[in-house]
Amino acid sequence: MINRVLIRIRVIQILYSTYQNGSGDLKKAENDLIFGLQKSYDLYFFLLLLLVEITETYTKRVEARKAKLLPTNEDINPNTKLIENLFILQLKSNIQFIEYLKERPLSWEGHENFIKGLLEDILKSDTYLDYSTDPVSDYESDREFWRKIFKSKIYSNEQLDDILEEESLFWNDDIEIVESFILKTIKKFDYESGDQQELLPMFKDEDDRVFATKLLRESMFNVKNARDMINKYAQNWESERIAFMDMIIMQAAITEILTFPSIPINVTMNEYINIAKTYSTQKSSSFINGILDAVVSDLKAENKLLKK
Repeated sequence: MINRVLIRIRVIQILYSTYQNGSGDLKKAENDLIFGLQKSYDLYFFLLLLLVEITETYTKRVEARKAKLLPTNEDINPNTKLIENLFILQLKSNIQFIEYLKERPLSWEGHENFIKGLLEDILKSDTYLDYSTDPVSDYESDREFWRKIFKSKIYSNEQLDDILEEESLFWNDDIEIVESFILKTIKKFDYESGDQQELLPMFKDEDDRVFATKLLRESMFNVKNARDMINKYAQNWESERIAFMDMIIMQAAITEILTFPSIPINVTMNEYINIAKTYSTQKSSSFINGILDAVVSDLKAENKLLKK
């Protein structure tokens, strides 16, 4: 689930923090990296849990209305499609989901008002109206309902973004990426898999796990070599005048170019230029692009690039 885009961002953040603090402690940096990536995976389960919490809130609402002193006919005979939604029932019973929440307890406690407001928004939506009045009731329609609701009511929800940022500083940069993986997970669910349905793993494969730690480690080992290359081509710029974040981004990019022969150069350059657009100054992306172009040209001329 944690893709290389997110890994690169987290490595840049750890490098920035490490050098700002002046520690240079590799072991601490590696521990911080693993902790940060674990928090990203926590967010994945926290958002899945939100779907369950919304359903539980609706269930409590239905039960409370039935218990009223003078219940209406609608109170006594509520629409229970949301409660009986087969996708949510499958998610609630998912073994991996249950075990993860036992090991790393996550809770929406304290955000009840947000969940109630979100539920009201869902119940007023055309998506819910179509779903609740559709005489066809099957697993596919139940799963598709939640895919549509997540995409329209939860994805890019500003109030939710604020809550997530308050819950964890690590989630600020993860939200959009992890939300896209929730949509992928919903689409992937299969009724036949029952409670054994596979959720997305923390890393797609062992290569990505290795990529994360190796990129950080080699970036710290390679700091002098990378900065010498940067200074060589930063014409009219003393290293002290280059934005510190730009220096960190270029340091990681050069390290990746030199260390991972299976990753195409243009992929590496594009990824770090995109990071610069988000995390550095307005002119950083073009500046970094120019420096990296010059470094790559020099490395090619000296036959120092071994790419598969």
